[in-house]
Amino acid sequence: MTATTERLREIGQSPWLDNITRTILEDGTLRRYRDEFGVTGLTSNPTIFDEAIRGSAAYDLPIRALAERGLSAEALFIEVALEDLRRAADEFRAVHAASGGVDGWVSMEVSPLLADDAATTVAAARAIHAHADRPNLFVKIPGTPAGLRAIEDSIFAGIPVNVTLLFSREQYLAAADAWARGIERRIAAGLAPRVDSVASVFVSRWDRAVTGRLPVPLARGLGIAIAQRCYRAYRELLASARWRALSAAGVPPQRLLWASTGVKDPAEWPSTYVEALAAPDTIDTMPEQTLRHFATAGRPGEAMRADGGDAEATIARYAAAGVDVDALAAQLQREGAASFVASWRDLLQRIAAKSAALAAR
Repeated sequence: MTATTERLREIGQSPWLDNITRTILEDGTLRRYRDEFGVTGLTSNPTIFDEAIRGSAAYDLPIRALAERGLSAEALFIEVALEDLRRAADEFRAVHAASGGVDGWVSMEVSPLLADDAATTVAAARAIHAHADRPNLFVKIPGTPAGLRAIEDSIFAGIPVNVTLLFSREQYLAAADAWARGIERRIAAGLAPRVDSVASVFVSRWDRAVTGRLPVPLARGLGIAIAQRCYRAYRELLASARWRALSAAGVPPQRLLWASTGVKDPAEWPSTYVEALAAPDTIDTMPEQTLRHFATAGRPGEAMRADGGDAEATIARYAAAGVDVDALAAQLQREGAASFVASWRDLLQRIAAKSAALAAR
């Protein structure tokens, strides 16, 4: 493990990889990231799989074989994705066991086309988790207003959930409440209380949203301030009477996960967000380029303060410049959900086209 990634572990943060391809599974890259960079889990999304399938012939044979079995594009994608994620889950199985199930997870998206139908989302999440047949696989469900019921019901059903598309303290707290309600229902029903979950707060999209709209001194910093505000809420939640009751029942916390931690501006220091977001009892999932840079040239400093540091003063400066943080958080979540739908449809179209092309050869 490098000194920089070791520093994250000392602080109490788990570095994860925000990527998966069949190539990094087969050429040993993922194993190297685990062993040399201290990576202890990974996340995926439809865009990542779309780019992997588009950019490699590694998926041609399995796609052709599954298409010949008559699978639709969506069913075919789930089979292909789960094959990769099972292998990744196995790479992290020892980490999962050694951490008592706290770490060593991989994540698979439920179809974003189901976002407005809680019952169907829960059924799809149940099917994905059962078919994956790995104890260390999260099903990703967006923490949108429509997704909160699906999150609660999935937790009650015993499905580990990665709550995605969170952009603000309020959205994070709503997702944490949905998770806690699911756990409390299990306790009331006499079921095993532990169902693991993480809550994924997206960071860099805040700064991208205000780029070009504000004076240069405010061009960066909003995303980190929002993350600091969320971290304060997280620490306060862990100190609450509600959480103490869950902990007494043997329930580990729903950990906070920092997502979208790669910089968008090539002139910016590549590991800016990673260095600012080092915080105990959290996860940082990083794109490959960001991970490699941080592992070899990062400049980790002190851990994030539990009280959020100067978050409120920073956010106040943005508010004075005309940024409505609550409105922007809602907009970013809507845009993120729409982007996931578009990526999902693009992915299914790509698989259908590739299936047809391979069949014609």
